[in-house]
Amino acid sequence: MNTIPPFDLSEQFKTIGSDINQAVLEVLASGRYIGGATVENFEHQFATYIGNSECVTCNSGTDALYLALRSLNIGAGDEVITSPFTFIATAETISAVGATPIFVDIDPQTFTLNLDQVETAMTPKTKAIVPVHLFGQPVDMTRLMSIAATHTIAVIEDCAQATGAEWSGQKVGSIGHIGCFSFYPTKNLGACGDGGAITTNDPELAATIKMLRDHGRRRGYYHEEHGVNSRLDAVQAAILQIKLRHLDAWNEQRCQIADRYHRLLSPLPGIVLPQQLAGGQSVWNQYTIRVNETEPGRRDAIKSAIAQQGVISMIYYPYPLHQQPIYKSLGYPIGQLPEVDRAAREVLSLPMFPELSNEQQDQVVYSLKDSLG
Repeated sequence: MNTIPPFDLSEQFKTIGSDINQAVLEVLASGRYIGGATVENFEHQFATYIGNSECVTCNSGTDALYLALRSLNIGAGDEVITSPFTFIATAETISAVGATPIFVDIDPQTFTLNLDQVETAMTPKTKAIVPVHLFGQPVDMTRLMSIAATHTIAVIEDCAQATGAEWSGQKVGSIGHIGCFSFYPTKNLGACGDGGAITTNDPELAATIKMLRDHGRRRGYYHEEHGVNSRLDAVQAAILQIKLRHLDAWNEQRCQIADRYHRLLSPLPGIVLPQQLAGGQSVWNQYTIRVNETEPGRRDAIKSAIAQQGVISMIYYPYPLHQQPIYKSLGYPIGQLPEVDRAAREVLSLPMFPELSNEQQDQVVYSLKDSLG
């Protein structure tokens, strides 16, 4: 019995390792490790790929969100609408700039923001909406941008798990006012360390973000604002240039794996498969099913059972943000966001990476079938 991990970076490295080694050695030999042509070239390439005129790289996806919020002058007394079914960074950065995250429920099929509830959550303090393209699934950006335009509210796309995903033929990160990306190693486009990027079509916003990421300065030792030190180093930029060339092929492999999961898992009782909205193209950062909660703890029991057969699955996310200790003070009782609470009890992410073989996938499906009974 082979162990199947949720994600396997070693397989990816086998195919591009020589190119990465060469690119890294060239950076090391250049002596230019921070900034410079390597970083600038990647910023240009990534902006072109996403479909924006501007790209500013930074240290992480978390910093990308923080810098985006700062560039829009969002701060104390402001409110930002987002999903509580996401990684903590989405809300954490809202709090970090002094604003308050306002949580709305999710669509039970896609796990993304329920747009029916967005306008209801708005107040005169609402300054932005942060849709999360969770698990690689794009939010309905046509509808969301219409809502935002009606109320003159900024849209910051959280694209951390969705690099290359599209809505209505347009890549996420190019539709809202700002797009925020993570290059954490397990993302669709992952570095060999931390990294992030902000995309926009607004040159003034891009200039502000560049200033904020470098200690609040545009030149020399002249500082205009309290900024941060958030830079993508040249080694990571070189690695990302190599990987960007392969991204579309890897995303296509993910789509093929997701299609095969659909076919093989659809006959199984007691689970619900993820769905895409018409108009959206997921890049399947995760393939996340629901295990129907016919009894308490059933999902966790299934997770343990398939692990005994060598299949390692993940739970994203067992504790939604509105139930986290740091956000208890916002006053969201259990039951107010029922789809989020239910998803936290039922979701299970199966192994998903471009190099997942049919044999490995068959083992995942067999173990799940056996455990469901």
